[in-house]
Amino acid sequence: MTATKQQQAPNILIVDDTPGNVLLLVRMLTERGYKPRPVLSGKLALQAARTEPPDLILLDITMPEMNGYEVCDQLKADAALKDIPVIFISALNETIDKVKAFRVGGVDYVTKPFQFEEVYARVQTHLQLRRLEKLRDDLTHMVVHDLRNPLTVICGFLDILELHEAQKLSASTQTLVTVARRSAEDLLNMIGSILDVSKMGAGEMKLQREPCDLDALIRAVLATTQPLPGNRTVTFDAPESSLTVTADVGLIRRVLQNLLSNALKYTPAGGDVRIVVTPSCGEVRVAVTDTGPGIAPEYHQRIFEKFGQVEDRKNRLGTGLGLTFCKLAVEAHGGRIGVESEVGKGSTFWLALPRLNGSLGAS
Repeated sequence: MTATKQQQAPNILIVDDTPGNVLLLVRMLTERGYKPRPVLSGKLALQAARTEPPDLILLDITMPEMNGYEVCDQLKADAALKDIPVIFISALNETIDKVKAFRVGGVDYVTKPFQFEEVYARVQTHLQLRRLEKLRDDLTHMVVHDLRNPLTVICGFLDILELHEAQKLSASTQTLVTVARRSAEDLLNMIGSILDVSKMGAGEMKLQREPCDLDALIRAVLATTQPLPGNRTVTFDAPESSLTVTADVGLIRRVLQNLLSNALKYTPAGGDVRIVVTPSCGEVRVAVTDTGPGIAPEYHQRIFEKFGQVEDRKNRLGTGLGLTFCKLAVEAHGGRIGVESEVGKGSTFWLALPRLNGSLGAS
């Protein structure tokens, strides 16, 4: 095999505490043109993956100190490693917990003693699936990126119509221009979310942290929603003193805009949205409550997943990307995000951010 082909060979991390198994897999995979990297423990596997992310991981379940489930769980918690396919290895006389294996992020499993063709087929299948997924993501990223420029132009011309040509338009036409401008801005925000989700998911986005007054930021976000559609109102329960966190102001502003926009969207005409900011030990909590249709408990996690949507007979809840962006952005700050909701009783989306140096600060 030439040096060029060796460099292009898929990189496979083999994790097994039994040297004999490792040597067998290394020989089998090398013969098929792969580049195997063997390690003998879960701890070494994590170090090796972070140093040079592999294309696929063959991971033994039964290992001392850290078993395969624990290793996989840590891999999936790392934004730079979470998309790497993990195939579990289990001895034929062991009982593999298949539900747990898939729950922690495994995509498949093989049993010992190894059947060469089975190992090869499963490795080849999941490498191909990952290649196809990457091609899809790259194409989506390219198309979305190219859409941004024409949409920016459209927004610019609609702004001119709304701000400088309004006196030449009838009241109904002015309303249509405003609706069109807001819709175009929504599309731009969606494009920004897609690109940012891609960056954050790959661990490529660096936060521009600075002191951020949440009270002032929420009021600025509220100002962008005026006038509120459908006679809806927003009640803001502001804290007595300003609450300052260290954050990327642009990202947190977009998180708040997203949560408020969703709340207004699902609150019926004439209804009220409530924003509550609450300081607690070590963090600041922001809650946005609507009076919409609510979300069944089994969907509370799904709506934060990429392209995750919840549909009932009357409503489609979530755009599939907005809440994913919110989750990634908040967690990148070391914060938490979630939802409390029941069908027919509205929803409260909340986020919690660490306080500035663990204490209250006034702007």
